[in-house]
Amino acid sequence: MTAMASGQTSATQTEIVARLERLPITRRLTMIRVVIGSATFFDAYTVLAIAFAMPQLVTEWHLTAGEIGMILSAGYLGQLFGSLFFGALAERIGRMPTLLITIILFVSMDLACLFAWGAWSMIMFRFLQGIGTGGEVPVASAYINEFVGARRRGRFFLLYEVIFPVGLMFAGLAGFFLVPAFGWKAMFIVGLVPAILTIPLRRLMPESPRWLASVGRGQKAEAVVAMLEREAVKAGHTLADPVERPLPAVEAKSDWRELFRGIYRKRTLMIWGLWISVYVVNNGLITWLPTLYKEVFHVPLQTSLAYGWVTSGVGVVASVLCAFLIDRVGRKRWYSVAFLASTVPLVVLGALGAVSAVQVVLFASVAYAVLQTISFSLYLYSAELYPTRLRAIGTGFGSAWLRAGSSLGPLLVAWIMDGFGISWVFIAFAGIALLGGLVTIFFAIETKGRVLEELAP
Repeated sequence: MTAMASGQTSATQTEIVARLERLPITRRLTMIRVVIGSATFFDAYTVLAIAFAMPQLVTEWHLTAGEIGMILSAGYLGQLFGSLFFGALAERIGRMPTLLITIILFVSMDLACLFAWGAWSMIMFRFLQGIGTGGEVPVASAYINEFVGARRRGRFFLLYEVIFPVGLMFAGLAGFFLVPAFGWKAMFIVGLVPAILTIPLRRLMPESPRWLASVGRGQKAEAVVAMLEREAVKAGHTLADPVERPLPAVEAKSDWRELFRGIYRKRTLMIWGLWISVYVVNNGLITWLPTLYKEVFHVPLQTSLAYGWVTSGVGVVASVLCAFLIDRVGRKRWYSVAFLASTVPLVVLGALGAVSAVQVVLFASVAYAVLQTISFSLYLYSAELYPTRLRAIGTGFGSAWLRAGSSLGPLLVAWIMDGFGISWVFIAFAGIALLGGLVTIFFAIETKGRVLEELAP
């Protein structure tokens, strides 16, 4: 890139960022949040559908604890690869084409799960499905973040992201009503709904203007921002004059190695620690609980599914509270308190011995809800840590550890239960949550209220 071309790109980015930062939340932005949120809703649904199908599959396929753990973990392992591959792809070809590919992939594999004939076929289909779901959420997170100014970013984004725990809760509700009546395949039939989202996604969603400007497509970025401005004025909003802030001269193109250079090395290692800590615990809990209730405590199938739904439901309530408060409290303070607070019910449950299903429902649900406020908002925080040229790939690499943690969690539960007993599962999870809290306290940075380009040059 020549010096002149670099200067032109920098000027375009400066103007685009200034104009985006003073835009109100318009109907178009709300529509973007709803459509992308709908895809994310069913992404979450497909992640957890297997947990509520599992109690019946255990009986039908005579599954061992190891096979249960591998089926539950296969999707998360696929998500690890998907988050790495599609995060990089989104930096090359754009946010919208990448999102379409991921949605088509996870819907087609949801269909394939209907024809699974045993443990290993389900493991294979869930792995491939995970590649699609693993790519969709980090790219969608980068996309949503890039439209909204600093003052409104936290609430706007998290009110989109809260759809993920709602999708988890819906999976529990569907499992409660559908599995006893229609069998485990009903869970995957419901998951086919995202297929209808691929058409409006292409027609209604503009490409991210921040990404367009960052790769030198200034005219297309200008067209998107001008459309947003016209719609805001038409809706009766008065737009303030854009305030341009000088952006540092950087190359428009980058690659994954920049994640480990300069200020980004510490941020990358920190966010990886947060991702893996919270998801080992939360996904270990939420995917195993329905099976634990039925197999360990011998609770009837429908009751075990209802208990699992309660845990998902309190996670949604906590997530909504977080969405409205995190811009006021701040990311670092919220995460520090939440990690440390979650250790209390986990230690109590381990000390009591986890001797009844009701005991587990009460204490595990509290711990899950507190940690859910971290897990669902880490996409917001991850996207704030990196510049536009690295945002999708940085979020993808970070969320790859989400997938690693989510894959490890169910396997860890199976191993600890077989070797030490159920109470030690909760003690181990308390220790992991404590580690996450210490990483936050010593290494996290505060991002609330700051422009993306100021946070990450």
